[in-house]
Amino acid sequence: MTDEITMEKVVALCKRRGFVFPGSDIYGGLANTWDYGPYGSLLKKNVKDFWWKRFVQEREDMVGLDAAILMNPKVWEASGHISSFSDPLLDCKECNERVRGDKIIENALGVEAAVGKSLVEVGKIIKENNLGCPNCRKCNFTEARAFNLMFKTFQGVIEETASEVYLRPETAQGIFVNFKNVIQNCRQRVPFGIAQIGKAFRNEITPGNFTFRTREFEQMEIEYFVHPDDMDEKFGEWKSECKKWYLELGIKEDNLRFREHDEDELSHYSSMTYDIEYKFSFGWGELMGVANRGCFDLSQHEKFSGKSMEYLDPQTNEKYIPHVIEPSFGADRTVLTVLIDAYYEDEIAGEKRVVMKFDPKIAPVQVAIFPLMKKEGLTAKAREIFDKLKYEFLVEYDESGAIGKRYRRQDEIGTPFCVTVDFDTLEDDTVTVRDRDTTDQKRVKIEDLKSVLREGIWA
Repeated sequence: MTDEITMEKVVALCKRRGFVFPGSDIYGGLANTWDYGPYGSLLKKNVKDFWWKRFVQEREDMVGLDAAILMNPKVWEASGHISSFSDPLLDCKECNERVRGDKIIENALGVEAAVGKSLVEVGKIIKENNLGCPNCRKCNFTEARAFNLMFKTFQGVIEETASEVYLRPETAQGIFVNFKNVIQNCRQRVPFGIAQIGKAFRNEITPGNFTFRTREFEQMEIEYFVHPDDMDEKFGEWKSECKKWYLELGIKEDNLRFREHDEDELSHYSSMTYDIEYKFSFGWGELMGVANRGCFDLSQHEKFSGKSMEYLDPQTNEKYIPHVIEPSFGADRTVLTVLIDAYYEDEIAGEKRVVMKFDPKIAPVQVAIFPLMKKEGLTAKAREIFDKLKYEFLVEYDESGAIGKRYRRQDEIGTPFCVTVDFDTLEDDTVTVRDRDTTDQKRVKIEDLKSVLREGIWA
């Protein structure tokens, strides 16, 4: 690696190569909104598909769900989001910048200094340490006040309190309110889990760091229901499984760590939470959390709905409200991590190149097919190979420009293998297969090409 990998380099590549674009770009954008381009949307889909395959398809104790974004407002009363889901908001009197007080403290003094502090304590710490506004650097703020993070809208044609609804701030509650439906209809027995991938919305005061913190984001979330006596054992298993998944995704282990939440930092529903964090250029940032939610959510929904959330064990006839382990993954943060971790700069024959070293199974393009040049026989043969491969692999065809430039473009897209059709191909039915990471090339018979690619991508 030749130079330090900065967020700026990754952002520039994302726009240049069609991974991530600024939202509403032709209208000057909308702050902290991002659109996944052709390659970014494929990469994100591959990450989500790999997560689903690993945690749902390959496990007998998991089922899936796709719950509605809009829910009865009583759901959010029961979950505690209406009363408790807030951040400390301050306004800078000098430049009118709105900021999160806990983040100002955290960035200057560390996470521990900001954890569990009241609104009064947040203001006091900022003043005593002369912590400045991130925009103008002056320390002249309003008093800290609670700012609820839920987006509010109205259902129907009349904007009145009775028609208020919220965009969900998490996907978990859609799982909890469907717990009994799943039990009754899907023959699941505790311990088992329900998984969901979906959008969530939080009116963050200070979003930023590219796609790391946005107001609209996607979660890959599991609620795993266990007998209370089995919580410790199963919690440890899920911690291990979550880290293992990130390593299988291709993330370097040195860039990952577990961090346990302090008692004052825990959410109102959790008695224990561990985060998996990634070492970004701006510091350690949360990718996902594994939380012990106890029976808080099911008990609250039983209380507010009047419907029993008890589980009857068919073998022991014991009735109880299951406890819950929640592995909650940030899809957008995971994709950002994959982009950063894959970004690599090297030099080949005196020429610098940027290469995205994605794990082949999640690469947005797995195989690129090139005719050596635009000649009728070569292009026809290349198209024939493309048509044979496209049903099994993510394949791209490119016949424009010098072969070296086409290789460099695919390196930046992260394509693991390029297949070149040349004049020898027309004579002996062999092609050149180039490896992205080593740039090594070897001749392969067309009849063996699928098996060679399978081994390289899925091994």
